[in-house]
Parts: sequence; structure tokens; C-alpha cells
Amino acid sequence: MVRLEKIGFEESLGRYVLPSLCIGCASCVTVCPFGCLDYVDGRPVLTGECNSCGICSQICPRYESSIQRLEQFVFDRERKPEEEFGIYRRIVIARTRDDHVRKVCQDGGVVTSLLLYALEEGIIDGAIVSGVDDEKPLKASPKLAESAEEIIESAGTRYTYSPNMLAFKDAVARGKRSLAFVGTPCQIQAVRKIQAFPLNKYARRLNFTIGVFCSECFSYDGLVNKLIKEEMGINPNEVKKMNIKGRFIVTTTRGEEKSVSLKKTKRYVNNCVSACSDFSAELADISVGGLGLNGWTFTILRTERGETLFEEAESKGLLETKPVEQGSKPLTLLIMLTRKKRQGAKGKIPS
Repeated sequence: MVRLEKIGFEESLGRYVLPSLCIGCASCVTVCPFGCLDYVDGRPVLTGECNSCGICSQICPRYESSIQRLEQFVFDRERKPEEEFGIYRRIVIARTRDDHVRKVCQDGGVVTSLLLYALEEGIIDGAIVSGVDDEKPLKASPKLAESAEEIIESAGTRYTYSPNMLAFKDAVARGKRSLAFVGTPCQIQAVRKIQAFPLNKYARRLNFTIGVFCSECFSYDGLVNKLIKEEMGINPNEVKKMNIKGRFIVTTTRGEEKSVSLKKTKRYVNNCVSACSDFSAELADISVGGLGLNGWTFTILRTERGETLFEEAESKGLLETKPVEQGSKPLTLLIMLTRKKRQGAKGKIPS
């Protein structure tokens, strides 16, 4: 149980919003018991009377966060020095055996297959994911997926930020009892803080979490309107898939493929990500990413819950796996990106 500090939004999180250290995850908006915060243009805005309950600051993944304390909560221990990318039970390279999922997935389709399995088996009654905005092409949008069709529609990666916590709030309001949460490292941190607090209104609805590797995310206007539309000459409505494999690659609905250097995409990175030290969602039950693999997903099984879910799906023939070799390129890249993100975040969060 967290000891609650009675402090108002403007005195706590307001200090993070102004210098753009706020990542726009909407955790504070989601958990505010008085409804005095709204989510406007990717940031929390105080629109009502703050009662200084202090809950928003306790849940914020940026405000006075202790990863060590959360590791103790999730794993009953802190990481060892040699566990550079966090605590885990097993690492594998995996992909779906479902041909339909392969047609729509980003890499190996592991997340989509696990969600479909969990929904079909009644393990969950909904999944918090990112979908696509109905009005703006390629813009990520939080979504509660309640059917296999909705899960499949949400497959793939969006490179603009999706405040999935808002879909979590919606799911709880709609009476969902057992949820999967798929999100970025910062969102997984917020979810774990909700559980550790605990805020039982939300914590008791969570069944498992899947974290996606994240080096950075991009502004919508910069990535879509400037880079894809203006510089690459591609109609955003005709984009079938975006990917990063050493270059930023766009595949169109006509099967054409264009790419630009990652250096060009860096101009449109959101600054707030620089304050995050977690590349591989180190507090999730399962962490996943591409790491340069084609058609496969690098998968880190971190908790017993995550490993059990994965092994059950694998035993049902839904997934195929192969081991991760020591010194292999994906593993080397994981360690390099972990170190880079951790080093880049040093000194960014004010005391």
C-alpha cells in the first residue's frame, strides 16, 4: 500500500507538463477520482477543482518513480547487474502459425495470437490496444478490443503515440472484468503503479500485460503529413504498413515500397520520450519487439503469468519458436538499445 502524499496537480504533475516531460500517457486523467483533468492535444489539462488527493502523481510513470520498488512488486526482487534488459524467465524468437494473422501483423504476430487465444479461452473479456483514428489516417488511437475481429483490425504498429490508458478507463466503465493491456514501457510502468498502489477499481480488472519495445515515437503531423505525405510523396490513406528495419519503410496498398533513412525520421521524434529509460518494457508480463527480424518477434517472457500464457498458446499450436543464440544480432541489438535509452534518460527528470 502506497502512502498517499496530499499534493495538487499543479504542484506535482504540472511541473512535468510545462517542460514537455509529460509523455501524454493519460494515466493521471484515467485515475483522477474527481474528474478534474481532461486530455487535450496529447496532454492533461486541469479543467475542474483539484482536491489535492495526490493520486495522479502517485500513478504518473515520470513523477518520482522507483523502478526498483516496482521490480520488487512484480518479481519479488530487484534485477541483478547482469540483467541489462530487466528480469526475465525465458527469451525466444517466435511467430504465429495463423496465416490470417501473418497477413496483418507487424512482425511475427505474437501479440495478436496471444490476445486471440486469451479471448477465445475466456481468459480475458477484452484487450486494451492501439487502433487507428477514424478520421486521421495512420494516427494511433486507444481502443478496447472485445472481439477477434477487433483484435485483428488492431494488429501492427503505429509510430505515433496512443494513450491506451484512456481505453483502460473506458473498459472499466463498461464493466469489463478481465483485461489484457498492451502498451509502451511508460504505460506498463503506470499500470504497475496502479496495481502496487493499489487502485483496485482498475488493478483487479487486469489479467496480464504485454509491453512493446520502444526507442521513440513521432509527432503525427511530422511523421504523417511532412515525412510520408510531403517528402515521400505517399498518400497516407494508401499506406498499408510502416516499419523500421535499419530504415523507415512504407508499404502501400498497391504493393509499392519506399524508404528513407532513420536520420530523416529523427526530426519528428517527440522530445518527451528522451526522459524514458526503459526500452523493452521491463515490468511487463511479456515484452515483444522486432529488433531487425523479418517475420519473427523477439519475445521476453518475464513473469510466471506471462510464461504460462505463452506456453499454453504454443502447446495449442498457435505459435512456433526458436531459441535466441548468445551473441546473436537481435540480442546484441537489444542490449545496445537498452543501454542507449537508459543513458539518454539520465538527468532528464527533475528532483
